[in-house]
Amino acid sequence: MFEKTIKETVEMLHVHNDLTPFHDKVISGVCIDTRKIEQGNLFVPFKGENVDGHRFVRQAIENGATAALWDKNVPDPPTDIPVLVVDDPLLALQSLANQYRHQLDLKVVGITGSNGKTTTKDMVASLLSTKYKVHKTQGNYNNHIGLPLTILALPEDAEVAVLEMGMSGFGEIELLSEISQPDAAIITNIGESHLQDLGSREGIAKAKLEIVKGLKKDGLFAYFGDEPLLKEGVKNISLNRIETFGRSEGNTIYPLNISMSNDGSHFETSLYSGETFFLPVLGQHNIHNALAAILIAKEFGVGIEGMKKGLESLELTKMRMEMSEGKKGEKIINDAYNASPTSMKAAVELVSELDGFEHKVLVLGDMLELGDQEEEFHLEIGRTIDPDKIQHVYTYGKLAGFIAKGALERFPESRVHSYQDKQELSEELKKQIKGSELILFKASRGMKLEDIIDSLT
Repeated sequence: MFEKTIKETVEMLHVHNDLTPFHDKVISGVCIDTRKIEQGNLFVPFKGENVDGHRFVRQAIENGATAALWDKNVPDPPTDIPVLVVDDPLLALQSLANQYRHQLDLKVVGITGSNGKTTTKDMVASLLSTKYKVHKTQGNYNNHIGLPLTILALPEDAEVAVLEMGMSGFGEIELLSEISQPDAAIITNIGESHLQDLGSREGIAKAKLEIVKGLKKDGLFAYFGDEPLLKEGVKNISLNRIETFGRSEGNTIYPLNISMSNDGSHFETSLYSGETFFLPVLGQHNIHNALAAILIAKEFGVGIEGMKKGLESLELTKMRMEMSEGKKGEKIINDAYNASPTSMKAAVELVSELDGFEHKVLVLGDMLELGDQEEEFHLEIGRTIDPDKIQHVYTYGKLAGFIAKGALERFPESRVHSYQDKQELSEELKKQIKGSELILFKASRGMKLEDIIDSLT
C-alpha cells in the first residue's frame, strides 16, 4: 500500500502549510472513514451536504491516523497535529493515486461497460493470477473516490491491477482512465443503465468510450464487437491496437461449439480452435465476458493452460449468477446485484434454456435509472417471457408491476404474481415452493432481493 513519510507525501502534493516538525512521520495507507482507520493511515475528509469530514480529523488522529488532508477553504486548520492543507482533498487523493500508480512497476487493466464489468474483472484477474501477482477492485470501489483508494491500497510488489470503472455521467470514465493510465482497456457492452443521466444509448456509448482517454499509446483496447454503437464510436478515435470479442464471426475472438450444463459452460474459441474451455458460470453473456478476459490474458502472455486454469478456478463477486440451494432443495440463482433490460433478458433466457428442472420461477424486481422509457422497458421484459419454459413469474416493486402486466399478455393470471410488499412476497414463495424449482432472482441493487433469498435459505 501507499507508504511514505509526510515529507515525501508533501513533495507529491501542493501543500500550503509548513509540516517540517512532522516530516519523519510515516503514512501507511489511506482512509476516508474514521470508523475504519488503521494505524498510520492518511485520513481524507470530504465536505458533504450534511456532514463535514473535517470535524472528525482530530478523532482520526486519535484513532491511529498519522496525518490528514485539510481543505484550504475550511478555516482554522489545527497546527498541533499533522494536517496537509491542500486546494481540494478529493483532487489531492486522485493525484496521489496517479503518482503512486506510476511509481509501481505495474500493468493496469481498466474495465467498464453497462453490464458484466464486475464479472469480467473477476475473470481477467483469475486468468492473469496464473502468471502474475494480481490485485483487483474490491466491492463497488469503482468511482472517482473508490478507484484512487484501490490504487493506493496496492502493495508495492503488485504486478497487475485490474480496475473496474463505473460512472453515472459524462467525464467520469475519462477521469478514472487518466488517473489509472491503463495498459489495456475493455468495454463489455452498452446497455440501458444510466439512461436518465445520459439520455440515450448513444450517450452511454460515448461515455464508456472515455476509457481510452488515459490508455497507454501502445495499449490494447478490446470491446464488444457486436455493438454497432461501439463500432461507430471507435471510428472517431485514434488508437493503435484494437481487438473485438462477441458472438459474430467478424470479431477477433468468438465462441465455437458451446455446450451448457447446470454447472457451467464448455466452449471453444476462434483463436484456439480445438481447445475446450470450461467456465463454471451460467449464461451466453458470461462466455462473451470470458472471451474478453482471454484476449487480455493473451496480451499479457498467459498460455492456454493458464487460461483454462484461470477460468476453471473462477470465483465471482457475490450476487452475480450465484447458485445456492434453498431449505426445501430448490435451486436459487442470485443475480440480484444489478439489472438492466439487457442483463435481465439474458438472465431470463438462460433460465428458460436450462434443462433438468420440473418448475422454473422468476422473481424480478424494479430496474432503476432507465429514464422516461422505464415503464416500456419493464413491459417488454414481461412480453418476452416464454410461458412454455417458465411456470411462474413473481414481481416486486412499482416498476416491476409492468413486467407482470407484460407477462399477462402471454400467461394466465394464475401464474403471474405482483407484489409491493417484500415480506408478503417472501411468505408466498415459502408456501408455494416444493423443492423441485429453479428460481431466478434479478433486480436493481436498490431492491435488495437478497432479503427474500435469505428467508428461503
